Order: sequence, then C-alpha cells, then structure tokens
Amino acid sequence: MSQPTPDYSSTAPVLVTGATGYLAGWIVQRLLEEGKTVHAAVRDPRNTQKRAHLDEMAAALPGEIKYFKADLLDEGSFDAAMAGCDVVMHTASPFTSNITDPQKELVDPAVQGTRNVLQSANRVESVKRVVVTSSCASIYGDAVDVAKSPGNVLTEDDWNTTSRLDHQAYSYSKVEAEKAAWEMANAQDRWKLVTINPSFILGPGTAKSQTSESFNLVTQAGDGTFQMGVPKMEIGMVDVRDVAEAHLRAGYIAAAEGRHIVSTETHDFLYICQVLRKKFGEKYPFAKGYLPKWLVWLIGPMANKSLTREMVAKNVNHPWAADNSKSKKELGLTYHPIEPALEAMFQQLLDNGAVAKK
Repeated sequence: MSQPTPDYSSTAPVLVTGATGYLAGWIVQRLLEEGKTVHAAVRDPRNTQKRAHLDEMAAALPGEIKYFKADLLDEGSFDAAMAGCDVVMHTASPFTSNITDPQKELVDPAVQGTRNVLQSANRVESVKRVVVTSSCASIYGDAVDVAKSPGNVLTEDDWNTTSRLDHQAYSYSKVEAEKAAWEMANAQDRWKLVTINPSFILGPGTAKSQTSESFNLVTQAGDGTFQMGVPKMEIGMVDVRDVAEAHLRAGYIAAAEGRHIVSTETHDFLYICQVLRKKFGEKYPFAKGYLPKWLVWLIGPMANKSLTREMVAKNVNHPWAADNSKSKKELGLTYHPIEPALEAMFQQLLDNGAVAKK
C-alpha cells in the first residue's frame, strides 16, 4: 500500500486556534515551513511578547502569519479569523489540574469553545476540513478502563465513559468537547472533521518559556517535588513534534478521517526521572523509586488535590496500552523516541530558570 501523502498545494490560508500554545507553536512552525499563510487566533494580538517566537519563525520561514483576536467563549469571534481558510486546526483548550470550578474553568471553555469554532466553520463557506486536538483522555478515563478493551489495548473505537466533573475533570472536558465536535460534524456535509488523540505530550516548546501541564510535571521531576518517590502510574507518551506533524497530515491528506491515537511509548513517571538522571546527573533530586500504593492512597489527597483516593485506586499499578497503528497507516506518521524529547525539554527548563541550574 502506498504511503499516504499530504497535498500542501492549496494557497488558501489555514486557521490555528490557541496559536501561542505549546503544541500550537510546532503546528504553526510546520505550516510556515510548507509556505502556508497562517491565521493565528489568539486572545490578545497586541501582546507582542507572547507571540514573539511566532514572529521570529514567520520571519525565517517561507509562510506568513496574520493575527486575529478570538476568545473561546465569545460566540462568532472566530468568523474573521476563519474567512478564506480551507483548513481549521482547533488546538485551543484548557489543560490544567489547578482548578476550583471544573465546570467553569475546564468543561465550558472546552465544549463551548469547540462549538463556537465549529459554528464559525458552518458559516464560513471556504472551510473544507477541521482538525480538532482531542486527547487519549477522551478514549479512556482511568488506567483501570484499559482492561475493558479487547486485548487490553485502547483503540479509536473506545470512548471515555467513566470521567465526571468530580473525577478526572480534565478528561471529562476532553470527551465532552470531542462528542460535541462529532455531533456538529455529522449534522452537515461541507467540511470533514478529523481528530488527533495524543497521549501525554512531551518535548521542548517553540517559545523560550512555555506553560503547560506537561512542563509542570517535568519541572516537578527536577525541583524535588517527587524526591521521596513517585506513584507507579503508566501512561502513553509522545513527542510534541510528532503530534504537530499528525495535525498537518490530518489537515492535508484527502483520505484522512475519524479519530487517531497518537502515542509513541508507554512509560511511568519513574521513567521520566531515570532518563533525566542519566543525562543530567545526581545533583538534581530526581525520584529513585516508587511510592507504595497504600501510601499514595493515604497521603496523595493531601499532597495534590487531583490525587484523590478514587484516582489512586483506578490508576496506580494498572497497565496502560494503546494501538497507534491507524496513525502510521492512514497518516503515514513516523514516531521519534521519547528520551531525547525529554532531555531537550528539561534543558529548556534549566535555560529559562524554571528549574535552578546546579
């Protein structure tokens, strides 16, 4: 079977929502490399500091970038940014565990934001393809769910049915947003929806200092937060640049359809610490072992409010596996190993002072 190849020949612009985000930066860079005109939707286009890294990219690469003000919760605010675009990449969605009101801070922006972007797609005649950044979090809720899948391996046929507002609220926001997207896509036939469902994204950012939950976790690996040890929790991991490439291919391969698990390797948090110790040495307080499950269950909720007892029970000591073969076969994706991505990410945290150099 011939390798699916993207066709970048269209001269129409492409919209990227949440363009200053961690993953979005790499998507914008790849689009500029292909000579695309990128319509970058951001909350505040006047904040030149926040977009400086994108401006530098655009100056050095064949494509060009135009900024548009748009807010996820502001209906119709994406219409102007989308005008003339044939492809829309909707990456903007809140990813944080430090929240007090999950409905207002996670679910509303994720679901309402997706609806607003897709309502604009319904109004803007030029749109042919919408790529939505979903997540493996909309495929499963807790690691214990993996055992319900055939062969104990998650596929694109699986949906997260176990997350709730009061348990794994981020995952709940992702599955609700993706369900809303498919509902709207299936109600019309002008544009085609393709989703990318990455596991835990790692690797350097395009901005000198990037904010994301991924960076928070790797910062904690180096600042002593996990010095006493880490829970034995397996997750899928993937290089941010592979996820960006998946978005381009989903946008520009004519036959691309449906959902795509994008994940390279399965590891746990101790692996992150082991990789970093090997590269950066003993002088950083990387975890050296696992915390026993009973101890995590006991003290987890006090140490971190997202480590509830239900979360510990359903995720610690449960194996995790997902099948990425659809992304290889239908998007022609080739994956890069996690180790160098982690090393580059930690080096970036040292360079920008997020972790003190020793």
